[in-house]
Amino acid sequence: MIENKNATSSSYTASEIMGQPYLWQKTYEDVVASKQELSSFLNKVLVYDNLKVILTGAGTSAFIGEVLHKKFQKKFGRPTEVIASTDFISHPADYIMDSEQPVLMVSFARSGDSPESVATVDLASEYCTTIFHLIITCNATGKLANLADLDNSFVLLMPAGANDKGLAMTSSFTTMLLAGILVSDIKKLERNKKYVDHLVRYGKTILEKYTEMVKVVATLEFNRVFFLGSGALKGIARESHLKVQELTDGQVVCKYDSFLGLRHGPKAVINESTLVVYLFSNDDFVNKYEYDLVRSINQQKEKLYEIGIGELIKNKESISLDLFIEVAESNNIPEEYFAVCAVLPSQLLGLFKSLDLGLSPDSPSVNNSINRVVQGVKIYKNKK
Repeated sequence: MIENKNATSSSYTASEIMGQPYLWQKTYEDVVASKQELSSFLNKVLVYDNLKVILTGAGTSAFIGEVLHKKFQKKFGRPTEVIASTDFISHPADYIMDSEQPVLMVSFARSGDSPESVATVDLASEYCTTIFHLIITCNATGKLANLADLDNSFVLLMPAGANDKGLAMTSSFTTMLLAGILVSDIKKLERNKKYVDHLVRYGKTILEKYTEMVKVVATLEFNRVFFLGSGALKGIARESHLKVQELTDGQVVCKYDSFLGLRHGPKAVINESTLVVYLFSNDDFVNKYEYDLVRSINQQKEKLYEIGIGELIKNKESISLDLFIEVAESNNIPEEYFAVCAVLPSQLLGLFKSLDLGLSPDSPSVNNSINRVVQGVKIYKNKK
């Protein structure tokens, strides 16, 4: 478990990481409680056969969409795009090319107060004749939460504890991600409880069994981490790279890519001071490509330490890793559910490396270059 010797420096972030399994259970219960109203809203939206779904957010909130967009597209049967609000506000016409096409914009936001998130909702309403907003947020008093009273909007609030007080998004990320998964398959909500139950157990296993191991890894002398993931787990690789980089105030520079994408140039980053973290799919076919890449990294001298994270890492004897993090003896849940807990080791790594570097994980930015709610963004009016 996490021992807070300096309670003022990491008390929020540490407890927010450790409390996530409980919040996942609470998130499921809250979505169940909202099912009737939420289903009614979605039924009103999905009558449009030519509907386009946009998943949006800024930073970590945008990465939720990267994990989820194929799930939404499959379950809703509508084309689904991931468009970061930081891209949308400067080029709205690039993403809304037909003002008559109905759009469901799903916004993920911890605070709901960042200038880009608010401006994206406003711009979408300006550019689209028929627009619906599904707001998934952790802050009941945020600006986006105020859209609850509009006929074309639905606000789904996360449990109170998900609104992280620390700078880095940890529990807010995983609860909003889980909520998005549940919303995308709302008709099978009760049937999918078994996956949530597995997820909660997996989260507890990671936190109880592997926290001390990750703490030891954080004491190694590395200044780079490369995260690799395929499919939905590539989005987790991206979130993981940001989490460690944020919590170490950029003293540890991180990269992410797909397993297959690594060979096309990014592999040059891996040197003797690099940690390599593999986020393994639970699909045997995908594993064939992933394991080939791992074996190629095994053969090169330029890396410090290799970690594998998987629901069940099969054929471990065929690859060489310094640390295997696995949570089950069989594959029990769809990959997007596993993605929720797959980020936990990276959150722990960022926390402990932050402390190892003498930083305060709750506010690691020494010169305040990054803030809990983004600052310094000016929104300009766009003439269509």
